[in-house]
Amino acid sequence: MAGLRERKKEQTRRRIAEVALRLFAERGYDAVTVNEIAEAAGVAKVTLFSYFPSKDCLVLDGVKDDMARIVAGRGPGVTPLAALRAHYRALAAADTQELDVEALMTRVRVISASPALLAGVQQAYAEEREELAAALAAARSPGHGPGLAARVMAAQITATVTTLQETFFARLAAGTPLAEAGRALAGDVELAFDLLEHGHDTERGTS
Repeated sequence: MAGLRERKKEQTRRRIAEVALRLFAERGYDAVTVNEIAEAAGVAKVTLFSYFPSKDCLVLDGVKDDMARIVAGRGPGVTPLAALRAHYRALAAADTQELDVEALMTRVRVISASPALLAGVQQAYAEEREELAAALAAARSPGHGPGLAARVMAAQITATVTTLQETFFARLAAGTPLAEAGRALAGDVELAFDLLEHGHDTERGTS
């Protein structure tokens, strides 16, 4: 029974998010109210907020990767960069057949058209950068807060991952087939982490 309840909760969560995204795409983020979303999704407003604590979460939920958790949970002898490379390598290699490209690109367009959502994305990235800096500092010197080295490294890593995502989205927007875009992303991940690990003098170049 617990499994059934969880599936129903996930279905409800997905339906609310899909309805919200459709309304935002049709009318603009600012023009749509939470009450309208709840009514269109067939749920009470309190139910909507139990899944999404604020209106922007309907779009921004999942925007922030938990890179700090990946670094903190790495195996013995695994460097932070190696753990992050393995994570993004696995994402790039994952089966993309279930990825809803239309919904993904709609979400990108909704965010791009809203200053409030763009500010939310930047805030999420800033939080992620700080959390990653703390995890990198702990990996080097347990018990110590992040210094300049950890902050610079965190900034480099988060900017790199953002660039990987933006490049992937740009390929999809240009009409690149999903499978081809996935293969290109796999190569991009390797190049990006080579550059992070070895610097811009890496033999693979920067093209």
